[in-house]
Amino acid sequence: MTATTSTTVTHARVPSSARRPSGRLRAWATRAPLLPALIFMIAVTQLPFVATLVISFFDWNALYPDARSFTGLANYQEVLTDADLRKSVWTTILLTATVVLASLVIGLGLALLLDRKFRGRGVVRTLLIAPFLLVPVAAALLWKHVLYNPEYGLFNGVLHWVGGDGATQPDWISNTPLIAIELSLIWQWTPFMMLILLAGLQSRDTELIEAARMDGASNWQVFRHLTLPHLRRYLELGALLGSIYIVQNFDAVFTITSGGLGTANLPYTVYQSFYQAHENGLASAAGVLVVIGSIIIATFALRVVSSLFREEVSRA
Repeated sequence: MTATTSTTVTHARVPSSARRPSGRLRAWATRAPLLPALIFMIAVTQLPFVATLVISFFDWNALYPDARSFTGLANYQEVLTDADLRKSVWTTILLTATVVLASLVIGLGLALLLDRKFRGRGVVRTLLIAPFLLVPVAAALLWKHVLYNPEYGLFNGVLHWVGGDGATQPDWISNTPLIAIELSLIWQWTPFMMLILLAGLQSRDTELIEAARMDGASNWQVFRHLTLPHLRRYLELGALLGSIYIVQNFDAVFTITSGGLGTANLPYTVYQSFYQAHENGLASAAGVLVVIGSIIIATFALRVVSSLFREEVSRA
């Protein structure tokens, strides 16, 4: 009896922190498996960006490595003041805005169509998603050779079929180079917008819509006063995510026009400066500006996503 009592007293005197691991130790044990992935991500993404940032402050031509010198913000000043580079910035803005807005409008129409029940809806949805699943280079090659080619392209084939031998056979890429790139990107990114907006449509409160219809609201009134306000966050999310990717688009410009005919956007200009002109410092400065712009857009996108999650949690 005495031994049992002493053992109990001994255990009672041992602090609980000594018998079980502390909260900090448990947290480290939980995060430890993630450390290799974190180290790998830092080595692959952050270290190259730091190196690019350092190079952007140097006048560094790869053909004359011994002549490099520190120039501070001179490369950034040249990027912002050079006429060709300013034009590439404007082309990037115009290309991004056109593709995002057109993709949102068409995607909204397709999402409204797929939100209705009809026979074969699953097949139609799969076919509409297919363009987004293509490799970007493959999609650009498809538009360049299968659709735009003036000799055997589908567009000129349709014109010849409708108008006969006297029908015009335009060179689509030479006549409308920027529009040619925009159409290929709109075709590829519309399914992405459609999926986001379709998810928003399927999260609507059906009871509220049925109540509005019972009160005599027309389809347009339901769309304007109920559906569109509900989709505002999803429209913002689609626009922001689409802008992040299209701002950095290189494949379509390189494949369809090779940056000619006034279609060179900022990523293609970075490619030209680095691989053709061998201006490492200038290309790095332009690349840093692209990254900064993408981070700014991504910050707004993350805020929209967070607000969507908060809304879903509050409804639950």
